[in-house]
Amino acid sequence: MDSGSGSEQAEEIKSGNEQESTEQPPKKKRYHRHTARQIQEMEAVFKDCPHPDDKQRMKLSQELGLKPRQVKFWFQNRRTQMKAQQDRSDNLILRAENESLKNEFYRLQAELSKLVCPNCGGPAVPGGVSFEELRIENSRLREELERVCAIASRYIGRPIQTMSAAPAMMPPSLDLDMNIYPRHFTEPMASCAEMMPVPMLPETASFPDNNNLYLMDEEKPVAMELAMSSVNELVKMCRVNAPLWVRNNENGKELLNLEEHARMFNWPLNMKHRPSEFRTEASRDSAVVIMNSVTLVDAFLDANKWTELFPSIVARAKTVQVISPGVSGTNGSLQLMYAELQFLSPLLPTREAYFLRYCQQQNLDDETYWAIVDFPLDGFHNNNLQSSFPLHRRRPSGCLIQDMPNGYSRVTWVEHAEIEEKPVHHVFSHFVYTGMAFGAHRWLSVLERQCERIASLMARNITDLGVIPSPEARRNLMRLAQRMLRTFCVNISTSSGQLWTALPDSSDDTVRITTRKVTEPGQPNGLILCAVSTTWLPYPHYQVFDLLRDERRRAQLEVLSNGNALHEVAHIAHGAHPGNCISLLRINVASNSSQHVELMLQESCTDRSGSLVVYSTVDVDSVQLAMSGEDPSCIPLLPLGFFITPVEVIRDASDHEGKPVFPPSAEANNGGHISGCLLTVGLQVLASTVPSAKINLSSIAAINNHLCTTVHQISAALGSSTPSCPVNGNGVGSCTETNAAPEK
Repeated sequence: MDSGSGSEQAEEIKSGNEQESTEQPPKKKRYHRHTARQIQEMEAVFKDCPHPDDKQRMKLSQELGLKPRQVKFWFQNRRTQMKAQQDRSDNLILRAENESLKNEFYRLQAELSKLVCPNCGGPAVPGGVSFEELRIENSRLREELERVCAIASRYIGRPIQTMSAAPAMMPPSLDLDMNIYPRHFTEPMASCAEMMPVPMLPETASFPDNNNLYLMDEEKPVAMELAMSSVNELVKMCRVNAPLWVRNNENGKELLNLEEHARMFNWPLNMKHRPSEFRTEASRDSAVVIMNSVTLVDAFLDANKWTELFPSIVARAKTVQVISPGVSGTNGSLQLMYAELQFLSPLLPTREAYFLRYCQQQNLDDETYWAIVDFPLDGFHNNNLQSSFPLHRRRPSGCLIQDMPNGYSRVTWVEHAEIEEKPVHHVFSHFVYTGMAFGAHRWLSVLERQCERIASLMARNITDLGVIPSPEARRNLMRLAQRMLRTFCVNISTSSGQLWTALPDSSDDTVRITTRKVTEPGQPNGLILCAVSTTWLPYPHYQVFDLLRDERRRAQLEVLSNGNALHEVAHIAHGAHPGNCISLLRINVASNSSQHVELMLQESCTDRSGSLVVYSTVDVDSVQLAMSGEDPSCIPLLPLGFFITPVEVIRDASDHEGKPVFPPSAEANNGGHISGCLLTVGLQVLASTVPSAKINLSSIAAINNHLCTTVHQISAALGSSTPSCPVNGNGVGSCTETNAAPEK
């Protein structure tokens, strides 16, 4: 072998020298060649310990029948050989980089020689003026301008803006002959002396203070023991059926037998006794997803990737501390994490928690599995977040991932948590108390859909419709749509401490409004007014989804289209369901209108847990910028959209307070079940371009009236028997009354 041949020769010389020190040097050197077994054993030791001490060399020499000095010289020569190989490799890399830099330098030099001044036609940098001299001259001129502006402002009595930012150089627009116009309401948004107090979200919502929540070195071994125990518990909860899991005969879902669970699993650190104000949620589900186990594990161990994988569930997450990096960053990895989980409605609070996440590869029944388990911090710190949200403690939860052929994986998911008992809005009480809002079914449904989306994002052999010029442009447009969808999800929930105000004119208390001031790129700068409502509809959720995702049918809704037709100019499918797609729509304004046409970016997606339709107006230059590969994070998006949640419960279902979950008028099918859906509508509008502006009643009345009309027209399009939407004396309608929403 190569590693032994060079070292053998060098060692042989030193071995000869050793013998020559006691004998007279012979005329011919005597060589000693190591056997293959000796080289193999020393190579194995070298991989683990390139610098063995005297004891290790003595032990190795005895095992191999060599002298200690021979072992010592072999290791010296092997290290020299390894360093020489590394130097040669580094030299080749540096030569390649040097060659690349030289080529880049020559290319830039050639480009500079071609530049001409647009005014005089001469060289762009005449007389060899350096860029450093130009920078100094530019700084001098700027200081002179500021001095002149300061003098002038003394005479006119108001400050003068010195210099506005230079407009960004945009690439040529798409050949669609389009411009953009601002979307507005017909009702005026003028200032009004009569103000209404509306909660304001800070510009940047940071992560909560963890109060130095770190594990000490002496606590880490205990954490690893808990991790091993939690993995064993998760594996059993994923693989064991009755009596641990029993099936509900009414809805067919599995329920955790708490008595059997307490008998099977003893928490090592004796978790705190669960007080009466805490309730337990537990669920299990299984599915096959189009993603291999290695990619899935990597996404779960990276907080940012995990957030992107579940944009409608994980509002924000971060890794607080890496307790154990594991092998290759995965197997045996233990992390302290923080996460905020959301449901897409301001009527439900988010769930915040610090927890430990552990990853381990296991062999079960001659099959390789990856286990990802989350478990609480009990016994280490008082994990009480000082917030108004219900306390959320994750009991051992997570997933078991098994590789399958063709890049698929079978995922078994278990969610187990203890939640502080706090009042839940009656509209969503059924979802919360049955574990559907944050249960395994929802996690796994979103994972299935997102894996299909990622597979489509990485594919290169898909033919899309429309004006998308290349696979790279396709991926960039998908990333822009992903940011739009994630922004919408965060903006209509209670994440990051976002506070909402209930409108007094809403009879069943399902309309919420909030404001936030935006000065960062990515959204229009100014004061954003957001309104969200939830309405019960007696129609299957796929029927509502098909109406809202179809641009031709949605254009019939006057409130959403302003009477303009929508024409699809680009289409990207990212899932097996035809409704999982991204569309670039052209808004055709009537010929007698003075407005210009604009583009609309839309993403629709559906899975077993619900459906989303999100869209936002964009200008042509922004779309071209995204497709050209530039950073799209600066493109302002103000998304609007719909979240449709399927509902099927027994006819006489009630919440924990005994109130009916759904209206008495809701019709039941032959099985005594009520089928329908909850439609959550989220609207956003730029109320003012000044972030510090105050909101007024006319703005609130306008967006609420718009919300009411939207729900009314959707209901009318779905069924002709929908009654009209009542309007109060102040001009603010109560849109949820149109469909006989659940009684309080």
